[in-house]
Amino acid sequence: MRIASYNVNGINGRLPVLLDWLAECRPDVVCLQELKAPEARFPRLALEEAGYHAIWHGQPSWNGVAILSRRDLPVETRRGLPDDPDPTQSRYVEAAVDGVLIGCLYLPNGNPRPGAKFDYKMRWFDALIAHAQTLVDTGLPVVLAGDYNVMPTPRDVYKPERWQDDALFAPEVCAAFARLVAQGWTDALRTVHPDATLYTFWDYLRNAYGRDAGLRIDHLLLSPSLAPRLRDAGVDRAVRGRDKSSDHAPVWITLANE
Repeated sequence: MRIASYNVNGINGRLPVLLDWLAECRPDVVCLQELKAPEARFPRLALEEAGYHAIWHGQPSWNGVAILSRRDLPVETRRGLPDDPDPTQSRYVEAAVDGVLIGCLYLPNGNPRPGAKFDYKMRWFDALIAHAQTLVDTGLPVVLAGDYNVMPTPRDVYKPERWQDDALFAPEVCAAFARLVAQGWTDALRTVHPDATLYTFWDYLRNAYGRDAGLRIDHLLLSPSLAPRLRDAGVDRAVRGRDKSSDHAPVWITLANE
């Protein structure tokens, strides 16, 4: 079973790139972030023609998350976090697919720091951590996949000294990610590639992709009951280099059958 996460940075504008990648790689489940489309403008028919069922949680212009499956129709279990500090923002959707519970998330950016946006990021992170603990406590196989807007360690960012004041690399944010993982979650990419330079995002400015000046901010975390099934993980880096692509690349894991 291959599960992927991809911040598409506008699903309708990036639809040809998304469809090409789906046809080439055929992931079983895909978590999408930054749809930037209201509910009615989600391209359901195009994705169905590509072989994917979908559930989505959209809003005009910003945010938005979705779960695609080329197996069964995802069975939605939650839309929005419990105690979400701003339920008007579409940042979390959760569904059961083929025996695995999938949480798709888009954590707030938080810049500028300090300020109201950073405070909101930390409140949202606290709500995620609280919900994640309830998921661990169920003992179910769970994946929390998405754009966390966090570089957990210095090796997850090109030239970390330049990011000391940024909300994606703030000590409070890295500590929150560490608290989340300490519940028993496995960082799949780092587990498979403990020493590799891995990035999932490259800014459009200053030829960041060409210079490989990237960030690892897209993560797939596996619950304790699911982690033993992890077989492989990676980043489809080349997708970022395509014409009219997102500034993120898809990340993925492969799980053994139960």
